[in-house]
Amino acid sequence: MGGTGMPEWLIREDAGQPVLLALYLRQVLGIRYPDELPHLRGIAPRANDRTSASQDVLESQWRGLWEMTIEPEIHPSPVPLELVDGYETLLALPADGASELRDAARPHASEALAFAQSAHARYRKDIGSGVSYRAYASAIAEYERQVGRRAHSFELNVQVLPLSQRGLWWVGSLTIAVTDGLRGDVVAFDAAINPIIAELA
Repeated sequence: MGGTGMPEWLIREDAGQPVLLALYLRQVLGIRYPDELPHLRGIAPRANDRTSASQDVLESQWRGLWEMTIEPEIHPSPVPLELVDGYETLLALPADGASELRDAARPHASEALAFAQSAHARYRKDIGSGVSYRAYASAIAEYERQVGRRAHSFELNVQVLPLSQRGLWWVGSLTIAVTDGLRGDVVAFDAAINPIIAELA
């Protein structure tokens, strides 16, 4: 729509493997942040046996990873990144200042990678079949009918994740997480996404 002067909206939907990897590490390393986001299904959370100081360092480093992963344009790394052994090209951490997270992540590489690849493939099979545009377009059209005007231009990233509780959560300034079960339920997803569209548009 560029150059027409009309409002534009851009919605990107995925079950991004780097996002899935970060959440897998969150769970197996006993990270709490973000507190409101449920755990992944089928992955046992770790019982935390670290000192509070060690845990604080790990949580701080993981939070940096999360922000860079969920919204890399908004949270670019201030230092060069290096790939973590065993994660192919899907996990990169700051070359300086993330050694604790790098060391903690390394033993989980094969399981984390397998989980992320499997969950992403399941999303592509079950949901990523070209219907996402229609789901959002109908919500935007409904919003426009309700308010009597065109939707303002906006951008939204949607991560569809295998979380243990059904719902939808803001996880960044332009990014929401939605459970795969909710995303696959047309009526329930319509009702859940409408307030998000209203907030943005």
